[in-house]
Amino acid sequence: MIDKAVIFNVQRFSTEDGPGIRTTVFFKGCPLKCTWCHNPEGIARKPQLMWYDVRCIGCGDCVVTCRHGALSAGESGISIDREKCEACGACADVCPAGALDLIGRTWSLEELMDEVSRDASFYKTSGGGVTLSGGEVLLQHEFAMNFMKECRKAGLHIALDTSGYVSGGIFEEAIGLADIILVDLKHFDAEKHLEYTGVPLEPILKSAKMTADAGRPVWVRTPVIPGATDSDDNIRAISRFIAGELPNCERYDILPYSNLCISKYERLGMEFIHADTPLVTQQRMEELKAVAESEGVVNVVIQGLTVRGV
Repeated sequence: MIDKAVIFNVQRFSTEDGPGIRTTVFFKGCPLKCTWCHNPEGIARKPQLMWYDVRCIGCGDCVVTCRHGALSAGESGISIDREKCEACGACADVCPAGALDLIGRTWSLEELMDEVSRDASFYKTSGGGVTLSGGEVLLQHEFAMNFMKECRKAGLHIALDTSGYVSGGIFEEAIGLADIILVDLKHFDAEKHLEYTGVPLEPILKSAKMTADAGRPVWVRTPVIPGATDSDDNIRAISRFIAGELPNCERYDILPYSNLCISKYERLGMEFIHADTPLVTQQRMEELKAVAESEGVVNVVIQGLTVRGV
C-alpha cells in the first residue's frame, strides 16, 4: 500500500474549497501548465527551495552548508542553481532567519490523518470536511485513494478538487470515494485550452461528464484571466455545457485573476507572464455572471478579490 505522498501545504480553516470549514491538503505535481497558475509551487512533483530576501541576514551559513554547490551569495542576495539543487533541505535547516524554505515534504498516511482529524468538531458543526487539492491530486492517486478511504472510515466529508485531466479508470474510482467534486473548466475552445494549459480539453470534459453519470455533486470553477478566459463567448460556452451536460452542478464559481502569486514565481526562479495583467473589475465580473445565468446556470458565485468601478 502506498502510504506516503509529497504535500506542499495543509491549510486549516479553509472556506473556499467546498462547503463549510475545511482542511485543504495540497498535493505536489500537476500535468497542466496554466500560464496564470496561482500555486506555481504545486506544479513540480519534487520539493523545491524558496529564498525569502526580506528575511535574509546575509550570514552565508546556507552557502557553506550546501554540499551540491547550488547556492551562492552576491549583491542581490542568495542565488539558487536549480539544476544543482537536490532540495535536501540542509540549507533551510541551518538558516537562523528562516530565509530558506523547502516547499513540499513527504507525509505518511498516519501523519496526514492525524493532522486533518484535529478539526473534526469544526467540520461537523459547519458541514465541512477535508479537501484534496493541488497541483493535481490524482497524480499521486494511489496515496490519494488510500487517504480518502481513511477519511471515509473516520466519517469525514471529502471534496476532490481536480483538473479532471486524468485517466478514466482512476477518475472513476476517485469520484466514487468523494462526496463532492470541484473541477475547473478554464477555456471551452480546444485550441486555446491547449495553448493556455498545455493539455487537451476533451479528457477534462469527459471527466466532468463522468461526475454527472456517477450522480456526484459538482462545483465548476473558471478562472477569469484578462485576455485569456474572460470573454463572454468563453463563459457562455462553458455555461451551456454546464446547463446541458451537468445536471449535478450545484455551483459555478467564476474566479477573478489575482496577482498575489508574483512573489512565489520570483522565489522559485520562474517567469510569470501575467505579472502586468490588470485585475478584473467588479462590474466585469457581474457582467460575466449575468452571461452564465442567461444560459440557465444557477448559483453563480463570484469568488475572489476584484477592482471596484469600471
